[in-house]
Amino acid sequence: MVVLVEDPEAALAFYRDVLGFAVLHDETTDGYRYLHIGLPGQAPTGLWLMPATTDQERDLIGRQCGGQPLLVLYTADAQQTAEHLRAHGVRVWDERKEVDSRSLHFEDLYGNVIVAAQLST
Repeated sequence: MVVLVEDPEAALAFYRDVLGFAVLHDETTDGYRYLHIGLPGQAPTGLWLMPATTDQERDLIGRQCGGQPLLVLYTADAQQTAEHLRAHGVRVWDERKEVDSRSLHFEDLYGNVIVAAQLST
């Protein structure tokens, strides 16, 4: 999946330091950075953090999914995830507790909505 970003280094810091992603590939060719990140144990599935290079791409940063969630990440503990995100200054909302799951919404540094979900065992 490609995520358009303004600053790949800032996006990497958020996804790595706050969400726990790891760098899978990082190469600069002809002045263009190819940065692929993923969650440990799930390689090679991940996100390509691609710098927007045109006005049209820059207009899509943070809303390339039209307001719908960019991704859903599964967690073993939604409450702990919410606390971790808040401790890093991330806005968390729409926390839900259902019979078979818990979930919450949060944003990356560009405003892309991400859902964290915990399935009951």
